[in-house]
Amino acid sequence: MVQGTLKINTEKLLPIIKKWLYSDKEIFLRELVSNACDALSKLKILREQKEIDFADEELKIAITLDKEKKTLTITDTGIGMTADEVERYIAQLAFSGAEEFLSKYKSEQEKDQVIGHFGLGFYSAYMVASNIEIDTLSFQKSAEPAFWVCDGTSSYTLDKGSREKRGTTITLHIEEEEFLELSRVQEILQRYCAFLPYPIYLNGEHINHKDPLWLKSPADCTEKEYLEFYRQLHPLDPDPIFWVHLNIDYPFHLKGILYFPHIHQRFDFQKSPIKLFCNRVFVSDNCQDLIPEYLTIMRGAIDSPDIPLNVSRSFLQMDKTVRSLSNHISKKVADRLATLYRTDSEKFISHWEDVETIIKLGIIHDDKFYDRVKDFLIWKNLDGEWTTLPEYLERHPDKIFYTQDTESPFLQVYKEKKIEVLIAKGPLDIPLMNFLELKLSPAKFQRIDGGLDPSILDSDREKSLLDAEGKTESSKIADFVRSSLDIKDLEVEAKSLASDQLPAFLMIDEQTRRLRDTLALSSKNLPPGLADKKTFVVNTNSPIITALAKHPDKELAKEVLAHLYQLSQLSQKELPPKELSHFIARSTKILEKFLNDEV
Repeated sequence: MVQGTLKINTEKLLPIIKKWLYSDKEIFLRELVSNACDALSKLKILREQKEIDFADEELKIAITLDKEKKTLTITDTGIGMTADEVERYIAQLAFSGAEEFLSKYKSEQEKDQVIGHFGLGFYSAYMVASNIEIDTLSFQKSAEPAFWVCDGTSSYTLDKGSREKRGTTITLHIEEEEFLELSRVQEILQRYCAFLPYPIYLNGEHINHKDPLWLKSPADCTEKEYLEFYRQLHPLDPDPIFWVHLNIDYPFHLKGILYFPHIHQRFDFQKSPIKLFCNRVFVSDNCQDLIPEYLTIMRGAIDSPDIPLNVSRSFLQMDKTVRSLSNHISKKVADRLATLYRTDSEKFISHWEDVETIIKLGIIHDDKFYDRVKDFLIWKNLDGEWTTLPEYLERHPDKIFYTQDTESPFLQVYKEKKIEVLIAKGPLDIPLMNFLELKLSPAKFQRIDGGLDPSILDSDREKSLLDAEGKTESSKIADFVRSSLDIKDLEVEAKSLASDQLPAFLMIDEQTRRLRDTLALSSKNLPPGLADKKTFVVNTNSPIITALAKHPDKELAKEVLAHLYQLSQLSQKELPPKELSHFIARSTKILEKFLNDEV
């Protein structure tokens, strides 16, 4: 019998590990099961080295709960330990047995890699246990079993054990009853250990039945398998639209499957449900550092032994490897989208609403991603046809016309002139345009009501003749409208539009509107002092404008012009809510006036 003291630098270290190292107490079960898994993997490596012989059926992990005794027991049929190894790997805190083992034995099979990295995981059990016992027997011939017990202080007892078969049994005397509930323990095991390579039994029931699909070659996976695996990861989500199977061996190891989800009304863009695994052990569902921001709305799982984790295996540590992985994942996603666009453009277009957020965010945030996806950044026009920007610029060089309002009365002017207009309703379209203009220079985006393009004017009907006072009819109409409305900072222009159907419209400066729309994404308003430049454009070819300019009842003409101005505000969603009652009252007043005149 041996009495000893844990070999640590300070007696304060163990309480710190128990209280602060792990963010969730439940992680203790992940750590202990992972250690058991390591013990089984080490045994398989020894078989490769011809040092031991056994059947795979012998490899298993059993977890047993006893609420009466308040114990949780984890038993494996792995490599086991001698008394000396217990002293070395358990009593010497933070000494990694896995690291030493791998330096001696090298397995050629990736699936046999040992999980453990740190040597601290065992002590996470003291977050929930008042006392821990280890009964273990090494695989070595003529080895004697060892029994180790410690109550969470720096003192322990090491004696001869009672185990008769190779492996290790760890018994936790549980203080917290939560971890003696079968359903709770099953939940933890399903979360962290569902994909471990050895059978796990909980009170006799086998709970991990399937290997993760990412281990298979993409060529060997069926659509049914991909969908079933998605439902296993995200049981409450609708089926995904397509997926990317990652299988990287150089310059780092990474496997996984990323799914493009259906974007629906209640879709949570803030949620990041890509699950991160390290050697099949669940680590986190927070992959913001590993996955580019524009891909975090994707779903699925990633597994890599090369991902640098913090000491508690709870989250990533940023380094060059993580950045390389992030870039490679981005490339694989872009390649998958490109392949789909080339081979099945109809399917790609039918799911554009689901992938456009990823593509547009990626373009805005990542120049390399733009280069990879620019050939399939598509836009829909008013005729329901899809086009890329290079295709559009072949038809309309230098300027790309777009609208955010497919019901705008101003569209009629462009339709009559057969000018192609793209639909840009998405919240990301404005910042995307700012980015694309740098790439497509000198071409510019032009909202249809953000400027007066010469193509929508009818120069042949321009009222440009000068009268005796040296004024054109257009300038006199503009003066009349300006004085009738008498609105501060409102500019008025009288123009000869190609269509007679639109009497007037409100033009908001393109750059001002873009700035306003961009700030709106972050719930901000225009900075003080930066005016919202608006121009009221009246159509000199409209019978209504012509009649108003000559109407004998000037007061009625003013009311009608004010009504037209508010109509133009209404069509642009610019009418202040407090003015709606005035608009309705004025409409009623004008109708009554015209009806009385008829009588």
